[in-house]
Amino acid sequence: MPSAPPPRRSLTVLSGGVGGARFLQGLLHGIATGRLPGVAADAEVTVVANTADDLWIHGLKVCPDLDTVMYTLGEGIDVERGWGRREETWSIREELAAYAVEPTWFGLGDRDVATHLVRTEMLDAGYSLSQVTEALCRRWRPGVRLLPMTDDRVETHVAVGDPDSPSGRRVVHFQEYWVRLGAAVPAEAVLVVGQEESRPAPGVVEAIADADLVLLPPSNPVVSVGTILGVPGIREALVATEAPVVGLSPIVAGHHVRGMAEQLLTAVGVPVSAAGVAAHYGPRAAGGVLDGWLVDDADAGLVADVEAGGVRCRAVPLMMTDRDATAAMAAAAVALAREVGAGRPT
Repeated sequence: MPSAPPPRRSLTVLSGGVGGARFLQGLLHGIATGRLPGVAADAEVTVVANTADDLWIHGLKVCPDLDTVMYTLGEGIDVERGWGRREETWSIREELAAYAVEPTWFGLGDRDVATHLVRTEMLDAGYSLSQVTEALCRRWRPGVRLLPMTDDRVETHVAVGDPDSPSGRRVVHFQEYWVRLGAAVPAEAVLVVGQEESRPAPGVVEAIADADLVLLPPSNPVVSVGTILGVPGIREALVATEAPVVGLSPIVAGHHVRGMAEQLLTAVGVPVSAAGVAAHYGPRAAGGVLDGWLVDDADAGLVADVEAGGVRCRAVPLMMTDRDATAAMAAAAVALAREVGAGRPT
């Protein structure tokens, strides 16, 4: 009888903001409570977070996805909104509005501003975003090693229709598309500025190469996981790693659970379905990034289609209703990783 494989001690997760942070909560809960068979109780989790949503506003560097992961895992998040600080106040926003200072559509809470002030001062002093993130995490103690995808400036922009423009469209920062426009207008294209010239932040490639398991949580496949994969060297590291790579679908029954994945998948020509996103990521055997893919029970009929495309697939509940349910999702991903382990590249 073959011996059981050694427990996984190093997990790397490529994460966006709210969805990725909630998945990470469940993953850590599962590790802490022993609900992830095959994962060591002292397993280390490294998170590579999307930074293409970042923006400069009122002279401050704001990193929404890094902060959402940090606040969520550090128990400082506003749970109802899913972003920003708990017990927030808004005096600064109200004063800026009284001065008629734009943009008024992006409000910074008073507690949140402190984080951005510290980050901006450290960046101005010459520290890298990686170093700043490490310093901020000393306060929040998120229980993971949190890495930005890159220390370079990369920003996602979205093209939308504009009948008043000579070209018939205009390009806005992703945050304007999401916060001011509410993703309520069709996205005609997604443009990631600075990505081709960027480099992975220190430790990112090594975290993927040295992992025992790499997970793609149900984050936006275009502007969260997609922008991470677009940093030169990160996709290549995923293709080359000996660790199994397992993803969880952000699309359930043909719709996103939260956010604007439907709009942006449509903009880049990807079918809005669990199978469509799996094909978008692609199987590692054909130069993609997936070994395994979890879809929701509602999409069990798509399992055969995903597997026909070269990715092992299973249907399980994928609604992150609480930490136990999310830990069960993580356990299902670990179980699928055991199935595909024999097919890893060598």
